Amino acid sequence: MAYEAVIGLEIHVQLNCDTKMFCDCPNRPGDRPNINTCPICLWMPGAIPQFSRNALEHAALTAMALNCTIQPESAFDQKVYYYPDLPKGFQLSQHHKPLARNGWLDITGEDGSPRHLRIHHVHMEEDVAKLVHETEGRTKISLVDFNRAGSPLVEIVTEPDMRSAYDAMEFLRILRRQIRYAGTAECSMDSGTMRCDANISIRPVGSSEMNTKVEVKNMNSVRAVGSAIDHEILRQTEELDAGRPIVLHTRLWDPDKNITTPMRGKFAGPCVPDPSVPAIVLTEEWVANIGSQLPEMPAQKQARFVSEYGLLDDEAAQMSAELDVAEYFEALAKQSIQPRTAAQWVASRLIPALREKGQQMAETTVTPERLATLLRMIEQDKITAKAARQVFDLMLDSDQSPESIVEEHGFSQIGESDELAAMLDSVLAEHADAVENYRNGKTEAAGFLVGQVMRVSKGKANPKLLREMLEARLAG
Repeated sequence: MAYEAVIGLEIHVQLNCDTKMFCDCPNRPGDRPNINTCPICLWMPGAIPQFSRNALEHAALTAMALNCTIQPESAFDQKVYYYPDLPKGFQLSQHHKPLARNGWLDITGEDGSPRHLRIHHVHMEEDVAKLVHETEGRTKISLVDFNRAGSPLVEIVTEPDMRSAYDAMEFLRILRRQIRYAGTAECSMDSGTMRCDANISIRPVGSSEMNTKVEVKNMNSVRAVGSAIDHEILRQTEELDAGRPIVLHTRLWDPDKNITTPMRGKFAGPCVPDPSVPAIVLTEEWVANIGSQLPEMPAQKQARFVSEYGLLDDEAAQMSAELDVAEYFEALAKQSIQPRTAAQWVASRLIPALREKGQQMAETTVTPERLATLLRMIEQDKITAKAARQVFDLMLDSDQSPESIVEEHGFSQIGESDELAAMLDSVLAEHADAVENYRNGKTEAAGFLVGQVMRVSKGKANPKLLREMLEARLAG
């Protein structure tokens, strides 16, 4: 039997607020364990949570970036479960009355067709503590780091609209891009500021049934999410083909073995209204004010890059895909660099180089100003495009100016007519047969002769001047 997958995602995003959601402790991932704590986030009996307005603003802006409708009233519940990372026995979350509903993101499917993927709701919740598993002698121990306890989260719950691992991966990429543009979260799966669980079921193609789902956890990258979904679809297909039913439970992704493994049975604990945090009632004016803080988003920026800078659609899409790339491109184009040239250098040279070095755009020594200087040297015929690529590679590991690198390494273009003429005359004399071929109508011989001069000049000859001089010689 042919099956299709039915996939929904639950995505936790840690907001980049300065403090935690219900206290003034720093919200700072990576600090030494258990230094950012107080009676509230240690969940001491009698400590009263104090809700952060900044967390609310960040959460609302995040939801708006995902095209959600902010609800006039939302409220916190006690989500009850017992686990060592939650010693008080419940998590403050918005189960019954979430902050926002009915969002969506559009993706391009694997076949190139547009896909409209819905978001059921976005709710706020406090993060739990972090369990650290270690070995002490021969004994395995688990330690608890409360630095993360109480950190402000939003959970984004999608509708089960995805039908493939590709859909889920593309959705995550676009969601990450939208939230980063809004400036409310880093959305790094590597560092844990974005975490994703996938709910996966399969059904016969053409069916509209919602069958038993399996939840998969422990994916630490977008690629891992895709691999886990692909494996789980295959595993469930094999189970059904063997006549074994799918059982509701939670599984873990094992990235070393590329398989999912059973974790625990899945059950929904009780969620009861929390009496310590008042309901959140929002006015239309407040919502409108937060909405006005939403910056220019990727689709708007892409359209502007086409109209304002004359980029092609695919160039504009690439330059607007990430906020740091968009900001770098605009800074470079505003240095009086031809926009399409700027986009091509960012896409073909800078981004691959940074990816290879494991650097972020903000970390590179090749600032927009330094790259603009290099590109102007090409425009002014001071260096060839080939030499510029060599200079660029050196700029990645140096604070030297492009001019000093060119001078130090002898990359200056040969533009003096006397020096170039001597090289050209030598090549023409050495390849008299090619000259004869050209004069007999074989015009491709000109390209061969240009290539020979470029070889002799070690790529430093001014191509435009060389071509003009060659045409004059061959016409004589």
